[in-house]
Amino acid sequence: MNVNVREQLLKTLGESIPKKQIMEFAPMSRYTTLRLGGPAEVLCEAGSAEEIRAALMAAHALEVPVTLLGNGSNLLVRDGGIRGLVIHIGDGFSRISDPIPLPDGRFALTAQGGATLTKLSNAAADAGLKGLEFAAGIPGTVGGAVYMNAGAYGGEMKDVVTHVTACEADGRNVSYTHEEMQFGYRHSVLIDTGRPIAVTSVTVALEKGDEDTIRTAMREFNARRREKQPVTLPSCGSTFKRPEGYFAGTLIDQCGLKGLRVGGASVSTLHAGFLVNDQQGTAADYLALIAQVQKIVLEKTGVTLEPEVRIIGEDAPVTGA
Repeated sequence: MNVNVREQLLKTLGESIPKKQIMEFAPMSRYTTLRLGGPAEVLCEAGSAEEIRAALMAAHALEVPVTLLGNGSNLLVRDGGIRGLVIHIGDGFSRISDPIPLPDGRFALTAQGGATLTKLSNAAADAGLKGLEFAAGIPGTVGGAVYMNAGAYGGEMKDVVTHVTACEADGRNVSYTHEEMQFGYRHSVLIDTGRPIAVTSVTVALEKGDEDTIRTAMREFNARRREKQPVTLPSCGSTFKRPEGYFAGTLIDQCGLKGLRVGGASVSTLHAGFLVNDQQGTAADYLALIAQVQKIVLEKTGVTLEPEVRIIGEDAPVTGA
């Protein structure tokens, strides 16, 4: 955006959102688990549904593009950064309700969009509610998790989500039932809209269980993650979607690609499905590594690997635009 539009955006945002929550040219390496990527032209931290709505409406009025950001755990930002406004929905918008009994014997928990899956799964365990054990170690927010129907170890968000509320780009509040979310593999109806929709709350329905059993399952899943995944290195989790009939990590391993490196990015030697930023790499390094892995796997197996990581941003610098 040009300087005049950016100044007007900053002015409008400042009328509804504390100025300490608004930043210019914020480095996205601080906001993604890959720890790379260029700056966001303007970034605001949203601490309430009202602030999310105000930010969306300010950008909409000025025709400024919007990027919604949670924990940044499934996101690759190109080195040039992100044009427009980034709305960060995180810790400041992460409250979780007490359990509410439902007529069918289950219990409902409602989390704000910025709550982490770990926080939500712990709240469920504290209440002796089962069904979210799979989510204990997934490093994302509930908003991002329902957007892409996150899952692990045989569980997915679609198994527990009953209701989602969100805010459209023009400020309208919308809601979705489980059926209306149209959950699929790493997919929901929110992806299909092609426009920014900010998840403001997610309601899950869980069955009563034994807290000790629930905690044991959570510890076991987390132990498996630590043993088999490079959790101590910057990554975006599983880089590729699971091809039908295969596992991406297995295919990459069978092609002898563990340890393959482009600049500061490499294929994890612990789990080939994870591409890691282990030497302060750039987005260009990471993208080149993705392309090289895709090329070799296709040549050797005939299988096309599709990125699971969401790739956004510009190659040319946005700073000073």
